[in-house]
Amino acid sequence: MLTQTAKRAAGRKAAPSDVDAAIPLEAKLQPTQARAQDTYEVVLATAGEMLRDIGFEQLTTNAICQKAGLTPPALYRYFPNKYAILKELGDRLMAAQDDAVIAWIGAGGLEGATVDERLAKSLAMHREIIEITLRFPGGAAIGRALRAIPMLQRLRFESRDMVADRFYDAVRPRYPTVAETRLRVAMRMMVELSYAATEMVVEEPDRDADSLNHEVCLLFALYFESFA
Repeated sequence: MLTQTAKRAAGRKAAPSDVDAAIPLEAKLQPTQARAQDTYEVVLATAGEMLRDIGFEQLTTNAICQKAGLTPPALYRYFPNKYAILKELGDRLMAAQDDAVIAWIGAGGLEGATVDERLAKSLAMHREIIEITLRFPGGAAIGRALRAIPMLQRLRFESRDMVADRFYDAVRPRYPTVAETRLRVAMRMMVELSYAATEMVVEEPDRDADSLNHEVCLLFALYFESFA
């Protein structure tokens, strides 16, 4: 039986646009033996670190091989190009973030009788997502690349829509008189603002992360008051 993470990853394998259809985005082969798995993970870890250091435009499969101590055939056994490597990294980062948010929703993260209670729960979630992104090799650079490369932007969109749907399902019973259209739009806005706040903190570490998180989460907490 597929896990939720696996199901989401499978759902992200829709065909790219006609413009990008010639560029394969899926891994060629999933390793099954320990040595092959090690090679697969070395490619991904090295690519994530290099994304952080030199950016996607300068990243090449040959450079990854050189830094990882691999031959090009070893890399191409699993990945057809650097876009497929980035897609795998993006899938993993999005899944790690999504799993944390879904667990938070399931634990009552969207519930709270007062603004202060909702604010505290939202702050805890934002801090966790930032930590997940910072721990992930090249996490900030992966996020930038997913926003900039059209053929990979759908990873972010699908993650946003899935999380927004979970938000909607969680809050719908609390606001039965609010129009469905308004509530769904509100949930998408919350997810987009959360993405934006996370990206600002991760990409500009010199900014006051706590203040930024506080202001965004306060917006959410007060916004729910308008539904009552």
